[in-house]
Amino acid sequence: MSAGPGLFIGLMSGTSLDGIDAVVASIGNVDTAPRLLHSHYQPFEPRLRDELLALQAPCENELHRAALAANQLAHAYAAAIHALLAKAVLHASDIEAIGCHGQTIRHRPEAGYTMQLGNAALLAELTGITVVNDFRSRDIAAGGQGAPLLPMLHQRLFHSASEHRVIVNIGGIANITNLPSNGSVTGFDCGPGNALMDEWIAMHRHEPYDKNGAWAAGGSVLPELYNYLFSNTYLSLPPPKSTGRDVFNLAWLKQALRGNELPQDVQATLLELSAQGIAQAITKYCTGTQAAFVCGGGAHNHTLMARLAALLPRIKIADTAAVGLDADWVEALAFAWFAKLALRHEPGNLPVVTGAKGLRILGAVYSK
Repeated sequence: MSAGPGLFIGLMSGTSLDGIDAVVASIGNVDTAPRLLHSHYQPFEPRLRDELLALQAPCENELHRAALAANQLAHAYAAAIHALLAKAVLHASDIEAIGCHGQTIRHRPEAGYTMQLGNAALLAELTGITVVNDFRSRDIAAGGQGAPLLPMLHQRLFHSASEHRVIVNIGGIANITNLPSNGSVTGFDCGPGNALMDEWIAMHRHEPYDKNGAWAAGGSVLPELYNYLFSNTYLSLPPPKSTGRDVFNLAWLKQALRGNELPQDVQATLLELSAQGIAQAITKYCTGTQAAFVCGGGAHNHTLMARLAALLPRIKIADTAAVGLDADWVEALAFAWFAKLALRHEPGNLPVVTGAKGLRILGAVYSK
């Protein structure tokens, strides 16, 4: 494949803190969907992951530690990009820009800010490629939630004129995009996705995630614990809304435990919390849905997917590969596309989703 104009790199490291998704995308007109060309996944080194997890909550000397972690992230992002370019047989000069989401360590739209680590200036120096980052702050400055941003791209990638679809992104946090065949796009964060399950299994079994949901499948839902967790105020708030580890975290979970629960039963309860949060959001806010297509790491959790199918028996449940895009690469592809929107001075938010006062150009640009 010969390189040409319109090649962008997208980088995503999400709330699950598992690693870096990197893609090369071909993007023509901003009104058309981007095309995935190449992809690469790079796990975080354990020490970096542990530090990023620690920075999710107030800690000693956190400003200095956050700055150092941002520099480490820039080096990790650069390594992922170099590996991606080698795999794609491309050079830095072939790429118009990098869209780098960065690593969220705080998301507090109610307090007027969000914070994603990742030294974009350093990343531009390390790669020799223009970098666009900080996509969420402008929407929050305009009175929005800063999230979710993906519904705009979901509309271009997955809308059908003949089928009412919902796109379910299950990362650390779960969010949904409502795509009626004839009507307005809507979307919001509906609650926890993988983050609590990942932290719980890491603490008890020293595994980064519950492969296929097998551990949860062998446990039993604890009704009292489930009722407490599902009573979290966030879950009953109307959209627009967004959330993160600031609300759904291990400390919050531990407050609800008596101490005599079987760890596997807690895992089963956390999976039920995620499944019910998604299913009830679709039932309440996406009336008439015919199909739900799942992306993100949760698409690989067979137990979670089966539970969604059981809770939504009249809706077809599949991952986004069924509609043309592998579930692992949707978010990274989105930030490649957002980079192009920023460079073309095109808005990247949907006010009906985020609650912002209007359309805004998103992202800060660090030219090569």
